[in-house]
Amino acid sequence: MDLKLANKVALVVASSQGLGKAVATQLVKEGTNVMITSRNAEKLQAVKEELTALQAGSVEYYPADITKVEDIKALVAKTREVFGKIDILVNNAGGPPGGTFDQFSDEDWQKAFELNLFSYIRMIREVLPDLKQEGGKIINIASSSIKQPISGLILSNTFRTGIVGLAKSLAEELAPYNILVNTVAPGRIYTDRIEYLDQLKAERLQITVDEVQEQALKSIPLARFGTPEEFANVVTFMASEASSYVTGSSIIVDGGSVKSI
Repeated sequence: MDLKLANKVALVVASSQGLGKAVATQLVKEGTNVMITSRNAEKLQAVKEELTALQAGSVEYYPADITKVEDIKALVAKTREVFGKIDILVNNAGGPPGGTFDQFSDEDWQKAFELNLFSYIRMIREVLPDLKQEGGKIINIASSSIKQPISGLILSNTFRTGIVGLAKSLAEELAPYNILVNTVAPGRIYTDRIEYLDQLKAERLQITVDEVQEQALKSIPLARFGTPEEFANVVTFMASEASSYVTGSSIIVDGGSVKSI
């Protein structure tokens, strides 16, 4: 299947490691020109070199803190300067701290809002002039908690579901411009984030990390954790012309672990 991603331009947020890097890698393999970004310039340079070696799509990077509106504006402007346009936005952000309601202050809630929801809003606002010209794709990466809240992750549970409300609303508003807006939600895709969450849970329950992971595997019908590459394949499909009649949808990539309908 020709995904028709060659020479498209994608801005992939939080892409120096983990799921964002995996998405950027798969898009580059399909011939997409990709702007990667995170706060760490050294990591970005290393990822650029790695992806450039694939000899497919072009890769550039621009360091940015997506909780700062001026950084978002500069990032989008740099992407336009380098590639001339933006066809695809992949919104992504690191997860907020784990914990329970009583553990978090107003400052904690505000930081999680700025990182995990408001950054998405601001990024979409900045790229819309490009997408409205010829249509395009907005893919918001969330979490399987949009369907089934995860114990000990109240900040994530709250703001990730806000992403779905945003996407559903924008899917209707932006359809006349042929802009498709979807949410892709990972379950237990094995990354540093999962290791961090498993460590927190192990400490809370006073068991080992291995025991936490054994319990998790029992809840996954496929009986294994997903890989970043498997998740990236789904996002790449959603970014492509092969998904041209899908908008306002939430796609869970979790090996079947979420039980909701």
